[in-house]
Amino acid sequence: MAGKLIANLIVMGSTIIGRAMLQAYRKALDNANKTGVAHEAINNIRRASKTMTEQEARQILGVSENSTWEEIVQRYDNLFERNAKSGSFYLQSKVHRAKECLETVYQKNKQDEPPT
Repeated sequence: MAGKLIANLIVMGSTIIGRAMLQAYRKALDNANKTGVAHEAINNIRRASKTMTEQEARQILGVSENSTWEEIVQRYDNLFERNAKSGSFYLQSKVHRAKECLETVYQKNKQDEPPT
């Protein structure tokens, strides 16, 4: 009899706690939607997963900020060919994305320079 009573108390207590947690979670989501925090967080996650920073691109290719475009292309060709022969497709794609990222940076820098 005492075991049954304890079991009922545990089940009822966990049900009450579960409902309270669900209600608090819903309230937190409502508050986040009202302030726009949820949408901003989702957009930041999407943006972060798709783009590569210039620093990350330079680290992948192993070049410095003072490297010329020719040095970057030479390093890219070397790493791309190595991974094509005996490497992984993932690393090869990272090397390619790094080159693309730096290519846009160098193109922007070229446009910003005044003509000589």
